[in-house]
Amino acid sequence: MSIHLVTDPEESFSQDRETCVASRFPRVGAVSYLNSKPLIEGLENVLPAGNLRLDYPSRLADDLSAGRLDVALIPSVEYFYRDDYKILSDACVATHGPVLSVKLYTRVPWGDIRTLALDEGSRTSAALSRVLLAERYGVEPALFPLPMSQSMAETDCDAILLIGDRAIHPPAEDFADTWDLGEEWVNWTGFPFVFAMWVSSTTVDSSQIEPLLNQARDNGLQNLGKIAKREAEQLDLEEETALTYLKKNLHFKMGSAEQRGLELFRELASNLSSPG
Repeated sequence: MSIHLVTDPEESFSQDRETCVASRFPRVGAVSYLNSKPLIEGLENVLPAGNLRLDYPSRLADDLSAGRLDVALIPSVEYFYRDDYKILSDACVATHGPVLSVKLYTRVPWGDIRTLALDEGSRTSAALSRVLLAERYGVEPALFPLPMSQSMAETDCDAILLIGDRAIHPPAEDFADTWDLGEEWVNWTGFPFVFAMWVSSTTVDSSQIEPLLNQARDNGLQNLGKIAKREAEQLDLEEETALTYLKKNLHFKMGSAEQRGLELFRELASNLSSPG
């Protein structure tokens, strides 16, 4: 199949959809949060209709595992659990410092946390919260779900993890303390943190989709201003806040430092007890 990748960031992808449909093209799942928009800029225009689905990270991981998706932007911790997974692209969602959209709030001193409410969409961030609490405070709290429909006020847990777009907004409640988990990890380890990356089963032919994922990321990076303007109003954010988040808080390419951070996280996460 011949694939044309555009180089002008102001243009949409150019692709013959009928040619795509003629072959079995991978079903792709991407995260619906603002932090993933630069990774999928224009991607819907190059994939066959219906082949790109947006959802929460945890649900994408389940669908990839169950074979309902062929390629997905999944939480990095999910990659650790499967020997038959492969990373497709150097496009990722990472941070080199404060990430803004992954917050751990506590109502009690960190060492006194006994119960932890976990955002329904989280898995990597849930594991990161547990790693930091265990390694730094020797705390292993009981875990409880926080559905997307439930507010922070509706749980009485000692600590609450929020991720994604709703974590960017300041909480209505006053908490004893707050961690930006990206900032805490980087300050503690000295390495970037990778929250999500493109993954597929090793049995999937990724030769057609991988260059498109790279091009989508490159296209997104050159259109951050347009993405911020488009998405900010929908999320009730200031355009400047959305742009700063995409440009300063996030990093979208996995290099050697990101890989080393990912391996350290893998090692530490393997020491966690089963969440039950």
